[in-house]
Amino acid sequence: MATLSLRDVRKSFNATPVLHGIDLEVADGELVVIVGASGCGKSTLLRIVAGLEAPSSGQVVINNRDVTGLEPADRDIAMVFQNYALYPHMSVFGNMAYGLKIRGLPRAEIERRVKDAAEILGIGALLERKPKQLSGGQRQRVAMGRAIVREPALFLFDEPLSNLDAKLRVQMRAEIRRLQRRLGVTSLFVTHDQVEAMTLGDRLVVMNAGRPAQVAPPMEIFSRPADTYVAGFIGSPAMNFIPATLEEGGASARLPGGAPIRFSDGPRPGPAGMPLTLGLRPEHLSPGEGPDSIPLAVELVEPLGSETVVHGRAPGGLAITARLSGAFTGSALPVRLPPAHLHVFNAETGRRLDP
Repeated sequence: MATLSLRDVRKSFNATPVLHGIDLEVADGELVVIVGASGCGKSTLLRIVAGLEAPSSGQVVINNRDVTGLEPADRDIAMVFQNYALYPHMSVFGNMAYGLKIRGLPRAEIERRVKDAAEILGIGALLERKPKQLSGGQRQRVAMGRAIVREPALFLFDEPLSNLDAKLRVQMRAEIRRLQRRLGVTSLFVTHDQVEAMTLGDRLVVMNAGRPAQVAPPMEIFSRPADTYVAGFIGSPAMNFIPATLEEGGASARLPGGAPIRFSDGPRPGPAGMPLTLGLRPEHLSPGEGPDSIPLAVELVEPLGSETVVHGRAPGGLAITARLSGAFTGSALPVRLPPAHLHVFNAETGRRLDP
Protein backbone atom coordinates (compact mmCIF):
# COMPACT_ATOMS: atom_id res chain seq x y z
CA MET A 1 0.00 0.00 0.00
CA ALA A 2 1.30 3.47 -0.84
CA THR A 3 0.61 7.12 -1.46
CA LEU A 4 2.15 9.23 -4.21
CA SER A 5 2.92 12.94 -4.03
CA LEU A 6 4.20 15.08 -6.89
CA ARG A 7 5.45 18.43 -5.64
CA ASP A 8 6.02 21.22 -8.16
CA VAL A 9 7.45 18.80 -10.73
CA ARG A 10 8.91 20.61 -13.73
CA LYS A 11 10.68 19.32 -16.81
CA SER A 12 12.42 21.04 -19.69
CA PHE A 13 14.21 19.52 -22.66
CA ASN A 14 17.00 21.96 -23.48
CA ALA A 15 15.20 25.32 -23.43
CA THR A 16 11.75 23.86 -24.07
CA PRO A 17 9.54 23.52 -20.98
CA VAL A 18 7.36 20.40 -21.06
CA LEU A 19 5.92 20.26 -17.53
CA HIS A 20 5.04 23.45 -15.68
CA GLY A 21 4.91 22.71 -11.96
CA ILE A 22 2.76 19.61 -11.42
CA ASP A 23 1.27 19.11 -7.96
CA LEU A 24 -0.68 15.91 -7.39
CA GLU A 25 -1.67 13.74 -4.41
CA VAL A 26 -2.67 10.12 -5.09
CA ALA A 27 -4.30 8.36 -2.13
CA ASP A 28 -3.60 4.83 -0.96
CA GLY A 29 -5.34 2.36 -3.27
CA GLU A 30 -6.52 5.05 -5.69
CA LEU A 31 -6.36 4.72 -9.49
CA VAL A 32 -5.63 8.10 -11.09
CA VAL A 33 -5.72 8.44 -14.87
CA ILE A 34 -3.62 11.07 -16.65
CA VAL A 35 -5.32 11.89 -19.94
CA GLY A 36 -4.63 14.38 -22.68
CA ALA A 37 -3.76 14.89 -26.32
CA SER A 38 -0.39 13.89 -27.79
CA GLY A 39 2.40 16.17 -26.63
CA CYS A 40 0.66 17.36 -23.45
CA GLY A 41 3.37 15.88 -21.18
CA LYS A 42 1.49 12.92 -19.69
CA SER A 43 4.04 10.24 -20.63
CA THR A 44 6.92 12.44 -19.51
CA LEU A 45 5.25 12.82 -16.13
CA LEU A 46 4.83 9.04 -15.81
CA ARG A 47 8.47 8.45 -16.74
CA ILE A 48 9.53 10.90 -14.03
CA VAL A 49 7.48 8.97 -11.45
CA ALA A 50 9.08 5.73 -12.72
CA GLY A 51 12.60 7.17 -12.53
CA LEU A 52 13.18 6.83 -16.28
CA GLU A 53 13.44 10.63 -16.59
CA ALA A 54 14.86 13.07 -14.06
CA PRO A 55 12.77 16.17 -13.32
CA SER A 56 14.34 19.56 -13.86
CA SER A 57 13.00 20.46 -10.41
CA GLY A 58 10.44 19.26 -7.90
CA GLN A 59 9.98 16.09 -5.87
CA VAL A 60 8.49 12.62 -6.31
CA VAL A 61 7.43 11.17 -2.95
CA ILE A 62 6.21 7.57 -2.57
CA ASN A 63 4.94 6.52 0.84
CA ASN A 64 6.41 9.66 2.44
CA ARG A 65 9.83 8.81 1.03
CA ASP A 66 11.52 11.18 -1.41
CA VAL A 67 12.52 8.97 -4.35
CA THR A 68 13.39 11.77 -6.78
CA GLY A 69 17.05 10.76 -6.98
CA LEU A 70 16.57 7.00 -6.78
CA GLU A 71 16.92 4.50 -9.61
CA PRO A 72 13.72 2.79 -10.87
CA ALA A 73 14.68 -0.50 -9.15
CA ASP A 74 14.78 1.26 -5.77
CA ARG A 75 11.34 2.91 -5.99
CA ASP A 76 9.15 -0.15 -5.28
CA ILE A 77 7.13 0.34 -8.47
CA ALA A 78 6.06 -1.87 -11.36
CA MET A 79 5.37 -0.54 -14.86
CA VAL A 80 3.23 -1.96 -17.66
CA PHE A 81 4.31 -0.66 -21.07
CA GLN A 82 2.44 -0.02 -24.30
CA ASN A 83 4.57 -2.52 -26.25
CA TYR A 84 4.50 -5.22 -23.48
CA ALA A 85 8.37 -5.34 -23.36
CA LEU A 86 8.50 -9.15 -23.02
CA TYR A 87 11.68 -11.14 -23.53
CA PRO A 88 11.04 -13.15 -26.73
CA HIS A 89 13.41 -15.99 -25.81
CA MET A 90 11.80 -16.62 -22.41
CA SER A 91 8.61 -18.48 -21.61
CA VAL A 92 5.66 -16.78 -19.97
CA PHE A 93 6.85 -18.18 -16.65
CA GLY A 94 10.37 -16.89 -17.30
CA ASN A 95 9.13 -13.41 -18.17
CA MET A 96 6.99 -13.19 -15.05
CA ALA A 97 9.69 -14.65 -12.79
CA TYR A 98 12.70 -12.74 -14.13
CA GLY A 99 12.45 -9.71 -11.85
CA LEU A 100 12.00 -11.92 -8.81
CA LYS A 101 15.08 -13.98 -9.70
CA ILE A 102 17.13 -10.78 -10.02
CA ARG A 103 16.02 -9.83 -6.51
CA GLY A 104 17.18 -13.22 -5.23
CA LEU A 105 13.85 -14.59 -3.99
CA PRO A 106 13.70 -18.32 -3.16
CA ARG A 107 12.48 -20.54 -5.99
CA ALA A 108 9.44 -21.72 -4.02
CA GLU A 109 8.37 -18.10 -3.40
CA ILE A 110 8.87 -17.24 -7.10
CA GLU A 111 6.72 -20.18 -8.20
CA ARG A 112 4.00 -19.27 -5.72
CA ARG A 113 3.83 -15.66 -6.86
CA VAL A 114 3.87 -16.52 -10.57
CA LYS A 115 1.18 -19.19 -10.25
CA ASP A 116 -1.01 -16.93 -8.09
CA ALA A 117 -0.74 -14.09 -10.62
CA ALA A 118 -1.35 -16.46 -13.55
CA GLU A 119 -4.50 -17.74 -11.86
CA ILE A 120 -5.78 -14.20 -11.26
CA LEU A 121 -5.18 -13.32 -14.92
CA GLY A 122 -6.41 -16.60 -16.39
CA ILE A 123 -3.10 -17.48 -18.08
CA GLY A 124 -2.16 -20.55 -16.02
CA ALA A 125 -2.23 -22.75 -19.13
CA LEU A 126 0.18 -20.45 -21.01
CA LEU A 127 3.17 -20.50 -18.65
CA GLU A 128 5.35 -22.65 -20.94
CA ARG A 129 4.63 -20.69 -24.13
CA LYS A 130 6.86 -18.05 -25.72
CA PRO A 131 5.53 -14.52 -26.39
CA LYS A 132 5.35 -15.15 -30.16
CA GLN A 133 2.80 -17.89 -29.49
CA LEU A 134 0.44 -15.48 -27.70
CA SER A 135 -2.23 -13.08 -28.88
CA GLY A 136 -2.03 -9.37 -28.08
CA GLY A 137 -4.43 -9.72 -25.19
CA GLN A 138 -2.48 -12.65 -23.74
CA ARG A 139 0.79 -10.73 -24.00
CA GLN A 140 -0.80 -7.83 -22.16
CA ARG A 141 -1.89 -10.19 -19.38
CA VAL A 142 1.67 -11.52 -19.12
CA ALA A 143 2.99 -7.95 -18.85
CA MET A 144 0.47 -7.27 -16.10
CA GLY A 145 1.40 -10.54 -14.39
CA ARG A 146 5.06 -9.53 -14.38
CA ALA A 147 4.02 -6.36 -12.54
CA ILE A 148 1.74 -8.16 -10.08
CA VAL A 149 4.32 -10.72 -8.93
CA ARG A 150 6.59 -7.95 -7.72
CA GLU A 151 3.90 -6.91 -5.22
CA PRO A 152 4.90 -3.25 -5.65
CA ALA A 153 3.72 -0.20 -3.75
CA LEU A 154 2.75 1.53 -6.99
CA PHE A 155 1.53 0.40 -10.45
CA LEU A 156 2.34 2.57 -13.47
CA PHE A 157 0.50 1.96 -16.76
CA ASP A 158 1.82 3.63 -19.93
CA GLU A 159 -1.01 3.39 -22.52
CA PRO A 160 -1.10 -0.42 -22.11
CA LEU A 161 -4.19 -0.96 -24.29
CA SER A 162 -3.33 1.12 -27.34
CA ASN A 163 -2.03 -1.86 -29.37
CA LEU A 164 -5.22 -3.92 -28.91
CA ASP A 165 -8.28 -4.02 -31.15
CA ALA A 166 -11.44 -2.20 -30.05
CA LYS A 167 -13.29 -5.22 -28.62
CA LEU A 168 -10.26 -6.46 -26.68
CA ARG A 169 -9.61 -2.98 -25.31
CA VAL A 170 -13.06 -2.95 -23.73
CA GLN A 171 -12.46 -6.38 -22.19
CA MET A 172 -8.98 -5.54 -20.89
CA ARG A 173 -10.21 -2.21 -19.52
CA ALA A 174 -12.69 -4.03 -17.32
CA GLU A 175 -10.06 -6.58 -16.28
CA ILE A 176 -7.56 -3.90 -15.27
CA ARG A 177 -10.18 -2.12 -13.16
CA ARG A 178 -11.30 -5.35 -11.45
CA LEU A 179 -7.68 -6.34 -10.85
CA GLN A 180 -6.72 -2.96 -9.40
CA ARG A 181 -9.68 -3.01 -7.02
CA ARG A 182 -8.95 -6.58 -5.99
CA LEU A 183 -5.28 -5.90 -5.27
CA GLY A 184 -5.86 -2.40 -3.87
CA VAL A 185 -2.57 -1.15 -5.34
CA THR A 186 -2.17 2.59 -5.84
CA SER A 187 -2.00 3.15 -9.60
CA LEU A 188 -1.18 5.82 -12.15
CA PHE A 189 -2.53 5.19 -15.67
CA VAL A 190 -1.64 7.24 -18.75
CA THR A 191 -3.86 7.28 -21.83
CA HIS A 192 -4.95 9.55 -24.67
CA ASP A 193 -8.30 7.71 -24.85
CA GLN A 194 -11.02 9.58 -22.98
CA VAL A 195 -13.26 6.47 -22.78
CA GLU A 196 -10.48 4.59 -20.98
CA ALA A 197 -10.01 7.57 -18.69
CA MET A 198 -13.70 7.91 -17.82
CA THR A 199 -14.25 4.20 -17.16
CA LEU A 200 -11.02 3.42 -15.29
CA GLY A 201 -10.17 6.33 -13.05
CA ASP A 202 -11.22 7.23 -9.53
CA ARG A 203 -9.96 10.66 -10.55
CA LEU A 204 -8.72 12.14 -13.82
CA VAL A 205 -5.90 14.56 -14.46
CA VAL A 206 -6.71 16.28 -17.75
CA MET A 207 -3.41 17.61 -19.09
CA ASN A 208 -3.11 20.57 -21.45
CA ALA A 209 0.28 21.83 -22.64
CA GLY A 210 2.17 20.56 -19.61
CA ARG A 211 -0.34 21.72 -17.01
CA PRO A 212 -3.26 19.98 -15.30
CA ALA A 213 -6.34 21.72 -16.69
CA GLN A 214 -8.58 19.91 -14.18
CA VAL A 215 -8.19 17.22 -11.52
CA ALA A 216 -11.48 15.67 -10.40
CA PRO A 217 -13.63 12.49 -10.50
CA PRO A 218 -14.73 11.51 -14.04
CA MET A 219 -18.37 12.56 -13.77
CA GLU A 220 -17.48 15.91 -12.24
CA ILE A 221 -15.18 16.60 -15.17
CA PHE A 222 -17.92 15.56 -17.59
CA SER A 223 -20.69 17.58 -15.94
CA ARG A 224 -18.67 20.60 -14.76
CA PRO A 225 -15.61 21.04 -17.01
CA ALA A 226 -13.27 23.74 -15.72
CA ASP A 227 -12.61 25.32 -19.11
CA THR A 228 -13.30 25.00 -22.82
CA TYR A 229 -10.29 22.69 -23.33
CA VAL A 230 -11.58 20.12 -20.85
CA ALA A 231 -15.14 20.54 -22.14
CA GLY A 232 -14.06 19.89 -25.72
CA PHE A 233 -11.70 17.03 -24.89
CA ILE A 234 -14.00 14.94 -22.67
CA GLY A 235 -17.13 13.64 -24.37
CA SER A 236 -17.83 12.05 -27.75
CA PRO A 237 -18.96 13.61 -30.01
CA ALA A 238 -17.28 16.73 -28.66
CA MET A 239 -19.20 19.52 -26.98
CA ASN A 240 -20.68 22.22 -29.22
CA PHE A 241 -19.40 25.75 -28.62
CA ILE A 242 -21.61 28.70 -29.50
CA PRO A 243 -20.45 32.33 -29.27
CA ALA A 244 -22.76 34.67 -27.37
CA THR A 245 -22.75 37.88 -25.34
CA LEU A 246 -23.90 38.49 -21.78
CA GLU A 247 -27.15 40.43 -21.40
CA GLU A 248 -27.73 43.26 -18.93
CA GLY A 249 -28.10 41.80 -15.44
CA GLY A 250 -26.28 38.58 -16.39
CA ALA A 251 -29.38 36.38 -16.36
CA SER A 252 -29.27 35.55 -20.08
CA ALA A 253 -27.05 35.49 -23.15
CA ARG A 254 -27.70 36.67 -26.67
CA LEU A 255 -27.00 34.24 -29.51
CA PRO A 256 -25.41 35.23 -32.85
CA GLY A 257 -28.84 35.39 -34.52
CA GLY A 258 -30.06 37.89 -31.96
CA ALA A 259 -32.19 35.47 -29.92
CA PRO A 260 -31.75 35.51 -26.10
CA ILE A 261 -31.35 32.37 -24.02
CA ARG A 262 -31.97 32.56 -20.28
CA PHE A 263 -29.75 30.76 -17.77
CA SER A 264 -31.68 28.30 -15.62
CA ASP A 265 -29.30 28.39 -12.64
CA GLY A 266 -28.89 32.13 -12.04
CA PRO A 267 -27.10 35.19 -13.45
CA ARG A 268 -23.44 35.27 -14.40
CA PRO A 269 -21.11 38.03 -13.25
CA GLY A 270 -19.85 40.49 -15.83
CA PRO A 271 -20.75 43.59 -17.81
CA ALA A 272 -23.40 43.64 -20.54
CA GLY A 273 -21.92 42.67 -23.88
CA MET A 274 -19.13 40.52 -22.38
CA PRO A 275 -18.18 37.77 -24.87
CA LEU A 276 -19.23 34.28 -23.77
CA THR A 277 -18.84 30.77 -25.08
CA LEU A 278 -21.88 28.58 -24.51
CA GLY A 279 -21.28 24.83 -24.41
CA LEU A 280 -23.87 22.14 -25.13
CA ARG A 281 -23.21 18.44 -25.47
CA PRO A 282 -24.66 16.82 -28.63
CA GLU A 283 -26.86 14.46 -26.59
CA HIS A 284 -28.56 17.43 -24.91
CA LEU A 285 -29.77 18.94 -28.18
CA SER A 286 -33.30 17.90 -29.09
CA PRO A 287 -35.35 18.51 -32.24
CA GLY A 288 -37.92 21.27 -31.94
CA GLU A 289 -38.74 24.86 -32.74
CA GLY A 290 -39.14 27.71 -30.30
CA PRO A 291 -37.43 30.79 -28.90
CA ASP A 292 -34.54 28.68 -27.61
CA SER A 293 -33.91 26.84 -30.90
CA ILE A 294 -31.64 27.36 -33.89
CA PRO A 295 -32.06 25.92 -37.42
CA LEU A 296 -29.43 23.53 -38.79
CA ALA A 297 -28.65 22.83 -42.42
CA VAL A 298 -27.77 19.13 -42.26
CA GLU A 299 -24.41 18.20 -43.84
CA LEU A 300 -23.82 14.64 -42.59
CA VAL A 301 -25.91 11.95 -40.91
CA GLU A 302 -24.24 9.06 -39.06
CA PRO A 303 -26.73 6.28 -38.23
CA LEU A 304 -25.48 4.25 -35.25
CA GLY A 305 -28.45 1.95 -34.75
CA SER A 306 -30.24 3.08 -31.60
CA GLU A 307 -29.13 6.67 -32.17
CA THR A 308 -28.08 9.03 -34.95
CA VAL A 309 -25.37 11.68 -34.99
CA VAL A 310 -26.31 14.68 -37.13
CA HIS A 311 -23.72 17.25 -38.25
CA GLY A 312 -25.04 20.56 -39.49
CA ARG A 313 -24.46 24.29 -39.86
CA ALA A 314 -26.30 27.00 -37.97
CA PRO A 315 -26.80 30.50 -39.46
CA GLY A 316 -23.42 32.20 -39.79
CA GLY A 317 -21.68 28.91 -40.62
CA LEU A 318 -21.37 27.64 -37.04
CA ALA A 319 -20.80 23.86 -36.95
CA ILE A 320 -23.22 22.02 -34.63
CA THR A 321 -23.45 18.30 -33.83
CA ALA A 322 -26.56 16.66 -32.36
CA ARG A 323 -26.91 13.09 -31.09
CA LEU A 324 -30.52 11.99 -31.48
CA SER A 325 -32.27 8.84 -30.33
CA GLY A 326 -33.59 6.69 -33.16
CA ALA A 327 -33.28 7.37 -36.89
CA PHE A 328 -33.23 10.69 -38.73
CA THR A 329 -33.58 11.67 -42.39
CA GLY A 330 -33.83 15.15 -43.81
CA SER A 331 -31.84 18.18 -44.88
CA ALA A 332 -32.94 20.59 -42.14
CA LEU A 333 -33.19 20.20 -38.38
CA PRO A 334 -34.22 22.83 -35.84
CA VAL A 335 -32.65 22.02 -32.46
CA ARG A 336 -33.50 23.39 -29.06
CA LEU A 337 -30.80 24.67 -26.73
CA PRO A 338 -31.99 23.57 -23.28
CA PRO A 339 -30.90 26.14 -20.65
CA ALA A 340 -30.62 23.42 -17.96
CA HIS A 341 -27.71 21.82 -19.86
CA LEU A 342 -25.83 24.99 -20.78
CA HIS A 343 -22.17 25.33 -19.84
CA VAL A 344 -21.08 28.97 -19.73
CA PHE A 345 -17.46 30.01 -20.27
CA ASN A 346 -15.65 33.33 -20.43
CA ALA A 347 -14.77 33.64 -24.12
CA GLU A 348 -11.48 35.45 -23.41
CA THR A 349 -10.05 33.17 -20.71
CA GLY A 350 -11.90 29.96 -21.58
CA ARG A 351 -12.63 29.42 -17.88
CA ARG A 352 -15.99 28.23 -16.59
CA LEU A 353 -18.30 31.04 -15.52
CA ASP A 354 -20.58 29.93 -12.68
CA PRO A 355 -23.45 31.92 -11.13
